[in-house]
Amino acid sequence: MKTRPTRANEAQQICALCERRVRQTSKHHLIPRSEGGREVVNLCAPCHKTLHQFYSNRTLLNELHTIERLRAEPEIARYLEWVRKQPDRAIKVHRRRERK
Repeated sequence: MKTRPTRANEAQQICALCERRVRQTSKHHLIPRSEGGREVVNLCAPCHKTLHQFYSNRTLLNELHTIERLRAEPEIARYLEWVRKQPDRAIKVHRRRERK
């Protein structure tokens, strides 16, 4: 017999970057797909959008291709400190003037 999800267990996914419990995640290629990357991690929408707004695929490929390296990046570390305090809701991600 199938059970229906309840509100209590709807938010069961965990973002690999910020480690928040969220309702939905998307797959992020640690090495960009355009560069042949196959390994993926599940990220919440704000984290996924932030990575792609802040960094080019070239930077993600050459410098930030692991969760540990992403977390060690000073701008991401500041972002993570903030986002971990936020509830699971839509968060507007602002574009950087210049992507790295």
